[in-house]
Amino acid sequence: MSYETIFYILGITLTLSAVVVSLLGIRNDSLPGKVFPLLAAYFALLVVGTTTFAVLNAENNTTERTENQEAAQELFGGGAGVAATATTTPAPQKSTQKVKGPGGTVQLAADPTEILYDTKKLTSKPGKVTIDFQNPAQLEHDVAIAKGNKVLGKTDLIAQGKASTSVELAAGNYTFFCTVPGHREAGMVGTLTIK
Repeated sequence: MSYETIFYILGITLTLSAVVVSLLGIRNDSLPGKVFPLLAAYFALLVVGTTTFAVLNAENNTTERTENQEAAQELFGGGAGVAATATTTPAPQKSTQKVKGPGGTVQLAADPTEILYDTKKLTSKPGKVTIDFQNPAQLEHDVAIAKGNKVLGKTDLIAQGKASTSVELAAGNYTFFCTVPGHREAGMVGTLTIK
């Protein structure tokens, strides 16, 4: 039996028990009376069990999501000529041309509580541009740099940590975004201007 199934069974049992005890208490003035210690122990056990399996289920879902993302990267990330789907991002493609210029380092952070970056606009000079990314949230994020549909560089997927990526960029406008499915659509996207 899966953690999710046990969680639902315990949650439904807890809810139904609370309703039944409430209805009995309304009809019977002597409740809880002598059975109070038993009821307290019963509800404490249900609450602890429900909470435990909720946490185990969440950890299991996170592990499965990470494994699915890694599998998707293996399937779609490395092969030439493989089209990207809505839930995957193609592997970064190295630029063969050397860009003249001093480049620069820009700072970007994820919002600690929302699916957003701290800015929608970054600016740097042409050359080797580094994005230092900080994610204080428990939810995993990353930063990819793209020109059109071509991903030029990407940080590692991190939670409560720091990562960076460096790319040779010529003058122009580029897009930076989070590659986690749904995060770009939620607002984790912006413009990187190189001038």
